[in-house]
Amino acid sequence: MSNIKVFEDKKIRTEWDAEKEDWWFSVVDVVAILTDSPNPRKYWSVLKTRLKKEGSELATNCSQLKLQSADGKYYMQDVLNTKGILRLIQSIPSPKAEPFKLWLAQVGSDRLDEIADPEKAMQRGADFYRAKGYSPEWITQRLLSIKIRKELTDEWKERGIEKESDYAILTNEMTKAWSGRDVKSYKALKNLKKESLRDNMTDIELTINQLAELTTKTLSQQEKPETFAKSKDVARRGGKVAKNAKDEFEKATGTKVVSSVNATNKKLLNTTTKNEEE
Repeated sequence: MSNIKVFEDKKIRTEWDAEKEDWWFSVVDVVAILTDSPNPRKYWSVLKTRLKKEGSELATNCSQLKLQSADGKYYMQDVLNTKGILRLIQSIPSPKAEPFKLWLAQVGSDRLDEIADPEKAMQRGADFYRAKGYSPEWITQRLLSIKIRKELTDEWKERGIEKESDYAILTNEMTKAWSGRDVKSYKALKNLKKESLRDNMTDIELTINQLAELTTKTLSQQEKPETFAKSKDVARRGGKVAKNAKDEFEKATGTKVVSSVNATNKKLLNTTTKNEEE
């Protein structure tokens, strides 16, 4: 899958977020297209300041990802998702805005097609990971983990939990219960910053994490916790079930599940390959 989208004759750097099933767009690239500014970075910097003064949360909602630049190297860049980019367009007076909106509408239409036919979204995810050099076996495991994660977040929504920050808290409780580490220290172990933890898990880490999420979802469906505190307890217990499986695996194989291995060496994300090289 290409991480470059072409609008007319201009290129826009993008990144597909498999977890959220949405695109991230380079803000500077979009600003450059809409304004023809000789210094789009400066234009965006001035615009961010103005938007903050006006009380807009657009700049606050801006994320950062490593995107490839003209020199071939990767640098942290401001990015916005589809919704954020549409809001950005509204903030820039430009006759080029309308065709750009139509172009983004096509991106949105593709997304709706994926909602109607989830297989298309799964194929997009497979293409994304394949292009990054992950093995077919790992990709299969990762796509399954995305499905299970979505089922869990859907269950949390049923319980009235909708904030991303609350999802993070529940995930932290569950992860700590099975791995012995919170998400922050787990990412530190793998030398990660903003990268996705799951994209840097070995296949066995993904499997144990899936068990934690699947158990948490099942317990929540059965018990229907009415408070956030009760959902936290369910998350911990779901994680403990996975911890028991982790402990049994480690005892039987003599192999530690929680690993410092990350996606810089994708071969090592496959447990059998990792064990052979060790």
